Amino acid sequence: MDRSNLTITTPTDREVVLTRVFDATAELVFKALTEPELLKRWYGPRGWEMVVCDIDLRVGGKWRIVSRKPGGKEIGQFGVYNEIVRPTRIVNSEAWEDWDAGETLVTTTLNEKDGKTIFKSTILFPSKETRDTVVKSGLEHGAAETYDRLAQLLANAKR
Repeated sequence: MDRSNLTITTPTDREVVLTRVFDATAELVFKALTEPELLKRWYGPRGWEMVVCDIDLRVGGKWRIVSRKPGGKEIGQFGVYNEIVRPTRIVNSEAWEDWDAGETLVTTTLNEKDGKTIFKSTILFPSKETRDTVVKSGLEHGAAETYDRLAQLLANAKR
């Protein structure tokens, strides 16, 4: 799958890998992923709004976000940071408040080269069924719009 500079692959029965190049330093991308005031400005597809963003950015620290979809439905996600190597790597758990699908493990790497950053997020789902449900729910479209919004934020930050 390839949409709007985003590549999505499923290398194993339980994984989804999202890859995109951003025209920004790894430090700036890392900040956009971990600082609530920045994360609120880009997270989610167009029309979504983040209404809660709590981040305790340390190993063992918890995070929780709640996003509001157009129409008012709220979706909560939460997890714990397992590993943080600034500005190149974040490993965290993730689960949903309104869907008991089990916990995922998300490994995000940021590799900077010539002022651009290769963002790679590997999501390990608890089962093939959960992975397939997420993929079929519109992951490709939602992730592409979300990362387009991040790219715009990063471009504005460089000005």
